[in-house]
Amino acid sequence: MKFWDSSAIVPLIVPENTTDIVKAIAAEDCNLVYWWGAPVECCSTFARLRREGHLTVAKEQVCRAQLDDMVEYWAEVEPSSEVRACARRLLLRHALRAADSLQLAAALTWAGPQTEGAEFVCLDRRLRDAAAAEGFTILPADMPSV
Repeated sequence: MKFWDSSAIVPLIVPENTTDIVKAIAAEDCNLVYWWGAPVECCSTFARLRREGHLTVAKEQVCRAQLDDMVEYWAEVEPSSEVRACARRLLLRHALRAADSLQLAAALTWAGPQTEGAEFVCLDRRLRDAAAAEGFTILPADMPSV
């Protein structure tokens, strides 16, 4: 199992230059773990892409439906006081935005006290750096240009 940040989930649905890379990672292990709020972040990205003219309204609806179908089979880390407390601590140690601290806190909750060998799939440089500092193996190993 691998923990997936929303930055890596979006290219599974919306074609971009990282799509082949993240699809290959997903094909290695289709047991994905995600934070409860990641689908909202993904829908926010779909809406932004529509507003910017990169997606039509119809394509945005297709993306949302694909996301709904996908997360139905994935493992979800739900909100909890443990995740919230961890996210607050992470903000003291790393230069993260609130949503990113929740993503990383969810990953840490999922991984438990030992992050060694736990994989974190992410394309956001700041979050990748923080997750690596917390002991995760970061995928993709080589950050593509996005």
